[in-house]
Amino acid sequence: MNRLKVILVDDEAPARMVLREYLDADPTIEVLAECGNGFDAVRAVAELHPDVLLLDVQMPRLDGFEVMELVGRDTVVIFVTAHDEYAIKAFDIHAVDYLLKPVAQERLQHALTRARQRLAAPPPPLRRPAGSQPARIVVRSGAEVHVIPLDRLDFVEAQDDYIALHTSGRVLLKEQTLSDLEARLDPRRFVRIHRSYLLNLDRLAGLEPTGRDSRVAVLRDGTRLPVSRSGYGRLEALL
Repeated sequence: MNRLKVILVDDEAPARMVLREYLDADPTIEVLAECGNGFDAVRAVAELHPDVLLLDVQMPRLDGFEVMELVGRDTVVIFVTAHDEYAIKAFDIHAVDYLLKPVAQERLQHALTRARQRLAAPPPPLRRPAGSQPARIVVRSGAEVHVIPLDRLDFVEAQDDYIALHTSGRVLLKEQTLSDLEARLDPRRFVRIHRSYLLNLDRLAGLEPTGRDSRVAVLRDGTRLPVSRSGYGRLEALL
């Protein structure tokens, strides 16, 4: 049997110690790294390419769901947490298992067996975390993680299967559709002004006609974005 490559992610050292003891007793498992926060976890995944993450939910800097979103579908995630209220959300985004602390060794082995079965199958469809509207967007660029608070997001531009997030003079790419992001944000604050543009209303300085039925949105920094007829209707309803 091929050795299963695992990374442990938990901000509590005693919890990592217990899991490490269980894993070290199994010669078919190799622990590549231990991480105490989400940023280190994303960096470790990018550098070490594990098969499985044993991942806590509530952690500083990035929570477990943000980590899972950033590492992609090639890494199988098993959540290990003291909080049972996130289980439905975890399975909805295709975590392979959800273990509650304190974890029994037999229960962990069962989860790792399920992880091997998942790894032998095609990856599940990409899903985004469900739930309340986010206060920030996380973006991975190689081993680097960028956190964009929504109040610093100027506008978003569609680029095929990616979105370009324009923030404070920078542009960051994220593998996500514009419609997907739009569905997660407050529609009173972020408006789809065009099929290719989602605008933070706080950045809007004015609208200018460019033809009989065409307009552009002028942002406070001078950026000009096209406004479709339906986009203008959405703006009218909010302004």
